[in-house]
Amino acid sequence: MTSAERDYVTAHLDDLHADLEAWLRIPSISADPAHAPDVAASAEWLADALRRTGFPTVEIWPTPGAPAVFAEWPSADPDALVALVYGHHDVQPVDPPELWEHPPFEPTRVDGPDGPELHGRGASDDKGVLVVHLLGLRAHLAATGRGTPAVTVKVLIEGEEESGSPNFAALLRERADRLACDVVVVSDTGMAAPDVPSAVTAMRGLADAEITLRGPAVDLHSGSFGGGVPNPLHAMAQLLSALHDEHGRVTLPGFYDKVRPLTDRERDLMGRVPFDEQAWLAGPAASRLATGEEGFSTLERVGARPTAEVNGLWGGYTGPGHKTIIPAEAHAKVTFRLVADQRPEDVADQVRAWVEEYLPEGIEAEVHAPPGGVAPCSSDLDSPVMDALLRAIGQAFDTAPEDVLLTREGGSGPEADLAEILGAPLVFLGTGLPTDRIHSPNERVLLSMLHRGAEAAAHLWRELAAMQRN
Repeated sequence: MTSAERDYVTAHLDDLHADLEAWLRIPSISADPAHAPDVAASAEWLADALRRTGFPTVEIWPTPGAPAVFAEWPSADPDALVALVYGHHDVQPVDPPELWEHPPFEPTRVDGPDGPELHGRGASDDKGVLVVHLLGLRAHLAATGRGTPAVTVKVLIEGEEESGSPNFAALLRERADRLACDVVVVSDTGMAAPDVPSAVTAMRGLADAEITLRGPAVDLHSGSFGGGVPNPLHAMAQLLSALHDEHGRVTLPGFYDKVRPLTDRERDLMGRVPFDEQAWLAGPAASRLATGEEGFSTLERVGARPTAEVNGLWGGYTGPGHKTIIPAEAHAKVTFRLVADQRPEDVADQVRAWVEEYLPEGIEAEVHAPPGGVAPCSSDLDSPVMDALLRAIGQAFDTAPEDVLLTREGGSGPEADLAEILGAPLVFLGTGLPTDRIHSPNERVLLSMLHRGAEAAAHLWRELAAMQRN
């Protein structure tokens, strides 16, 4: 199969590759204040790229943290639908650097089992997934012969997503009039596999807490006091061991009260996604065993059910040799992934109630739960904009729209803020893969997925315009 959009994309792949490689060389690590100038440089690069693409309005919006980039290209049709593309230009830290096979900010082509890959931090998350829109919009204009897009296209690319988007909601509220739209196209997700065209339909929310347990007022000699006073590290181990019950369910009081159960339809749709659990364990999961909440498949556990994870645990002496003490304090960081109808602001009180219930005697506890968090979000499976998305993906991957599979993203982002503040439905167009090693050393992107992504983006603007006309 072919199309005018595909022909244009195929003829201009070198442009896509050159843009991505140039962008990847900028180490826009938002979590590290030392890289603040690089994050600013990344925003400048993107602004220039959007101008080259043809956007008549391109602005860099400052925030108390890292800058965001806004662009707008109005359609000549005054009644055209308005679409807002969302993503982020910041990237994760590269630690540990010694595990990288190639320098993380020197993009490197590698021949992989599924075709050519590009390695580098941000190659998939999220610069690679975003850069497809530069070529995709040009392909749309060339294929349709238009001087402006068939729909008004707005772009908002933030610079703090990898740091929790602390200023994003405020930016949305401040600029809501400029960002008004009929649909938000999120390009910060992926597909199930290279040969499995699919679309994400939901993302989980996120809440976090840090727990501090205190025992003696000072570190004590373990020979003189061991066995006679409570040990905060022992207490922390006991507490965290009670985070899940014998069925793999989180034990926080009220944690499941608002969880919207999966419908039979949703479980059926997830069950259609090809999934080789042993290959997943041996590959991206790098684990010996699949485990979790009883009664659910692995795909349901990691994409559609709420979870609790211990992210860090420390206290006492951890240097070389021995220091025989009972430590005065122990600390742990925990995070909770949330699903439909759960709210992150409810979790802090649930954590405090859980700590109070399971805390051993003689130990004092302090729970720090920062305000905010991330709410879960989802697409309307029956909406016209979802139909348009599936048609666009189907055309790019040579399959019928009804054969595009629907998946769920286990990670979290500020997409719920976009939907709630702007009052617009969400659809997800992303072409990353579970094997892209995002957030890990040796991140990569499969170039053929970017090529298909650019074509799908080109089709999407035409499909959305046709939806409005009909």
